Amino acid sequence: MKQRVITAVVALIIFIPIILLGGYWIDVAAICLAIVGLSEMFMMRKRIIVSPDFVISCLGITTLVLPDGFFANLPSYLSRFDIFAITVALLLLVTVTTKNKTNIDDIGINTLAMVYIGNGFHSLVAVRGAQNGLELLGYILVVIWATDIGAYSFGRKIGKHKLWPAISPNKTWEGSIAGTLCALVGAAIYLYFFPVGYTHTVWMILATLIFSIFGQLGDLVESAYKRYYGVKDSGKILPGHGGILDRFDSLLFVLPMLHWFALI
Repeated sequence: MKQRVITAVVALIIFIPIILLGGYWIDVAAICLAIVGLSEMFMMRKRIIVSPDFVISCLGITTLVLPDGFFANLPSYLSRFDIFAITVALLLLVTVTTKNKTNIDDIGINTLAMVYIGNGFHSLVAVRGAQNGLELLGYILVVIWATDIGAYSFGRKIGKHKLWPAISPNKTWEGSIAGTLCALVGAAIYLYFFPVGYTHTVWMILATLIFSIFGQLGDLVESAYKRYYGVKDSGKILPGHGGILDRFDSLLFVLPMLHWFALI
């Protein structure tokens, strides 16, 4: 527990100023986090990160993470997704040049990882760059962190009924419900002092409920592929917490939803 607290404090000391500064700071941070997350996917699969497919995947995920304005000077017939498609085509060519040592299944997982991680961290950039982006990002962080802390704390104390033991044996229904209730309370307090200014309070309460639930689903998704690959943590970059994907699993699911809810 002591190691977890120390790591969390150090991470917040680094992360909070980047959030406050925004701009290029958040762009660079998001790209770095995405590439580390991608490397964790490779290492979980026992894949070498010093390889052509990893380098190409890094280019692809960077293309997805970069803010929309970065591509403003492209010819009108090209978009970020055209560039991303080129990186996928290059990955497919790797299957030929390596004589299937890197095969089509590997490329399929690489592409899914680029979309899953890249879209999530692109949404981090998009949220911070939106109108009232700082307040909105603060809101979603409160929702996710309150859910995690509430689920962990109450789950340990009163949790009896397993939520999904085949995927995550320690999670309980009591913890999950308590986490969502904590998110609702935390969001209500936050929005009282820092209203995001987009919509009615009732709508934000409903949105908080949905974000909290989907954040927990994002956590379960990560638990599922970690269990499949037979690892406890996605990485070791954060002592006591695991890897980047361990810390951002909920946010990777929830941040893109802010666009779907017309909040950005």
